[in-house]
Amino acid sequence: MTAPTEPTTSAMSTTPAPSATSTPFATSTMSATSAPDLDVLHYSAFTTRPDGGNPAGVVLDAAALADDDAAMTAVAARVGYSETAFITGRDEAARRYRLRYFSPLAEVAFCGHATIATAVALAERDGPGELVFDTASGEIRVETTADGDGPPRATLTSVPTRSRPADPGAETEPTLAALGWSADDLDPALPPHVAFAGNDHLVLAAATRERLADLDYDFDALEAVMRRRGWTTVHLVWRETAEPSADGSAENVVFHARDPFPVGGVVEDPATGAAAAAFGGYLRVLGLVDGRTRVRIRQGEDMGRPSDLLLDVTPDDPRARVSGQAVPIPRTGRGRNRENGRGTAPRTA
Repeated sequence: MTAPTEPTTSAMSTTPAPSATSTPFATSTMSATSAPDLDVLHYSAFTTRPDGGNPAGVVLDAAALADDDAAMTAVAARVGYSETAFITGRDEAARRYRLRYFSPLAEVAFCGHATIATAVALAERDGPGELVFDTASGEIRVETTADGDGPPRATLTSVPTRSRPADPGAETEPTLAALGWSADDLDPALPPHVAFAGNDHLVLAAATRERLADLDYDFDALEAVMRRRGWTTVHLVWRETAEPSADGSAENVVFHARDPFPVGGVVEDPATGAAAAAFGGYLRVLGLVDGRTRVRIRQGEDMGRPSDLLLDVTPDDPRARVSGQAVPIPRTGRGRNRENGRGTAPRTA
């Protein structure tokens, strides 16, 4: 998922979508007043089950709303998921699309799970192959493939990642206080960092699985820290296994993750592709990537929405690749994301 681009600080100012003159996108004459009649698809990403993964709204034709941020925010709020993706321009022949993301509160520069959901929706409509999304964070290429009898699989390639040590006084300590954690709860082998793959995420590694599972944070306090620092989520991880096999098989490098997202009005994200990509940059900077490394990230388990994210990282490429499947959510399973929506979930996770 994901920094909300509200104009509260320079780090969160709304980033304009790529210029329409940069790519020959088609436009629509549909009036913005018809926004309530938009065809909003409902998908759950990083899962093969509608009751798992992270739900996202997907609007495949939002050209009429390309210049109406308020309308897209309103649609995202009505859908009620952590993000809804809007295709606001297209070059069908080149399979290139302008893609914007909105949480119920604000625009988001980049959202991984909504990207996967949009790519799978396009693959189901037009067939598998490569797609290009122009986002506020830059160009995102996505390869979609048929995955046997299951839903299509989408692999996104992030913008170049980076990662830096977190500032103890300004970043780590106030975040730990908001989480109700102490420095002793952290894994000393995985130091706190701020990692980037389209937006910033604070990475904190828990020393135990029990610490990760027991998440009961101060929503307002964490939101305030994140807004000051311009973060999208706090990416909390626990390392289950440490060493990759010679073939880089996913089962041999496993992390569990949780991602509070109060700046988007959401208590917690059950699958966060943007944070996973940033985490790839974190592992690379720490020297934990030796050759091509595949990491399996398990997320959403403690929320009852288990998710599987595959992360591929190489030491000589600053970009990360995140892959997963996505499935439509049946009409009976739609509605506000009760695990995530601030309106239906407590203000503490």
